[in-house]
Amino acid sequence: MKRARLIYNPTSGREEMRRLLPDVLDRLDLAGIETSCHATTGEGDAAREAAEACARGYDIIIAAGGDGTLNEVVNGMAGQAGKEFLPPLGIFPLGTTNDFARAMKIPKRWEEYCDVVIENKTRPIDIGKVNGRHFINIAGGGSLTELTYEVPSKLKTLIGQLAYYMKGIEKMASLSPTQLIINAEGHEVMEGEFMLFLIANSNSVGGFEKLAPGAEIDDGMLDVIAVRKCNLAEFIRLVTMALRGDHFNDPHVVYFKTRRMEVTSPGNVLLNLDGELGGELPGVFEILPQHLRIFA
Repeated sequence: MKRARLIYNPTSGREEMRRLLPDVLDRLDLAGIETSCHATTGEGDAAREAAEACARGYDIIIAAGGDGTLNEVVNGMAGQAGKEFLPPLGIFPLGTTNDFARAMKIPKRWEEYCDVVIENKTRPIDIGKVNGRHFINIAGGGSLTELTYEVPSKLKTLIGQLAYYMKGIEKMASLSPTQLIINAEGHEVMEGEFMLFLIANSNSVGGFEKLAPGAEIDDGMLDVIAVRKCNLAEFIRLVTMALRGDHFNDPHVVYFKTRRMEVTSPGNVLLNLDGELGGELPGVFEILPQHLRIFA
């Protein structure tokens, strides 16, 4: 019998996992997967629990929650330096945006995803790393990237995606460019004022499924999108173009692929890693090819 550790955020998805837990455990147990649970209690708890699950030799780790919970679990697993075997990772998407799960086409119905785990359908994926921390889907910097971790968790639980729209409108009024120096492997150094920069590991970013259409989760490359200085009207136009995937035709948009890059700034620029606060610049971003396996 296999052993699984299910790490779940009890507040994600309007506390959906609390209700589903007995049925999920029954379905996995009947298939020969003995599953124990851990409900997260605060920041960093999911990462510590994931690292402990790896150390204790669990066959499967399952993250149930939003992009923030998933990021912590990935950090806990990926930080197991020197460990030859990491268990495959399962993902129950219960957050507000669930960008990575959407990109991987993970079933929304819990029964279907349990069957994916039971049938051991896995695939290798790349993950990103910056300043000792890991990200599975997106890294970025700039004033607008701050909105995902500035939205209170209780508000996200109550009104979901609308909470981000409300915060986005509030941030638009104070949108300002940031001086950046971008030094990417295989490209000339770029220096100037940018509204934001994003490093994508999949094609689904912030609910935009066409923001990085060429990004692939297992190609060993980071897809970089940067927006040069523009006014508010131009930025809003860019957002509408991004919904259609037409933004690469705009001269304000810089796009390229790389394996490694360094971003610095004379100012204080905070980093967003999978929707969570991830330190600040300077940052050295790199890809870890096919570092984890996920059920998908």
